[in-house]
Amino acid sequence: MFFAVLLSAVGITWIVQVLARVNFLTTSGQSFFYILKFSSNLLPNAFPIVMPFALVIAVTQILSTMNQDSELVVINAAGAPRSTVIRPVMIFAIIISISSFLIANFIVPYSQTNMRQMVAEARADVVNLVVQQGTFKKLDTDLYLQIESRDANGAIRGLFVSDSRDKTTDLIIYAKEGLVVETGTQSLLVMKDGEIDRRDVQTGNVSIIKFNTYALDLASFLSSDDQEVSIYPKDRPLAYLWNPDPNDKQYQQRPLRYKAELYKRLSDWMYPIVFALIALAAAADSRSHREARISASFSAITLCLIVFWLGYSAGQGADKNASLLPLLFAIPILAALSAIYALATNRQVGVPVKWSSWFRRTFESRQEAVARAGTKWFGRKRGGRR
Repeated sequence: MFFAVLLSAVGITWIVQVLARVNFLTTSGQSFFYILKFSSNLLPNAFPIVMPFALVIAVTQILSTMNQDSELVVINAAGAPRSTVIRPVMIFAIIISISSFLIANFIVPYSQTNMRQMVAEARADVVNLVVQQGTFKKLDTDLYLQIESRDANGAIRGLFVSDSRDKTTDLIIYAKEGLVVETGTQSLLVMKDGEIDRRDVQTGNVSIIKFNTYALDLASFLSSDDQEVSIYPKDRPLAYLWNPDPNDKQYQQRPLRYKAELYKRLSDWMYPIVFALIALAAAADSRSHREARISASFSAITLCLIVFWLGYSAGQGADKNASLLPLLFAIPILAALSAIYALATNRQVGVPVKWSSWFRRTFESRQEAVARAGTKWFGRKRGGRR
């Protein structure tokens, strides 16, 4: 049940993240395998967030089913201690917590850094960005590039460049042929048989230079953001967060963000254990079939959402307010202690009876309304069809 919920939720999250970057994937001109590799780097980041919720859904669902099948009643009647139900759930929760810690601190930073590197490389590959033939591509503010066609060997036919970044001069370059040549650390666009039109914006004078061969550094077509890979605190491994580089520009600008990210890494792994304790406190006891069993799952998931929201809000605010940093540990610890207290004192964690009855009546009335509508439109009547 846990893996079914986990894979479904991660799949949905992955699709949403890919769709959010669909413009980059469709305009970068990269191969299918490049896009597949890029999208796979989005997967690890979803696992630590989804795993605690997949666990609480799985635990409450299984325990609710065991209660409906009277298995919890039989366990209690046989004189077995409550640890018979609690122990396997907690062992599994500890395994999930360790997995979450390893993924968040080792796999996610690697995949995030790799993804940002791929984005920078794709943006720096000017020719691939304009591989769509016959269309103008905006590379930067007032900088456009267009090609007529591109051969299989990489040769370019019909090259046009319009550069108005210099407010005093408009520059237009035409060339019949072109080829990208790598020379050490430089990428040169070598053009053949063309001309350069240079227009002075103030005077309107135009100078035309014809050339047989002309080379342009492709780095001049890129903005500083495209050439530089920006690595943020959430992309850093745990060891780096412990001891950031003093020369790191991101660290110099916002040092508190690194400390907040470190506290998040050291506290987020506890949520699977906390959510498992809440689920046990809500659904590990045996109840009669007269009681609203929906309240156990509803209560556990609602309480987990509240705890996660409090921790997430504290983490977001800790980037600017250092006094919120202790809450990143206090919130999950207090929630876990409260659930342990409820389990130790045999207290049932759940919504009030009035709320539970209202939810049950609302759910049943909606269910009956849907059933009546289905019978009206799709049901059969004696002597005819509808």
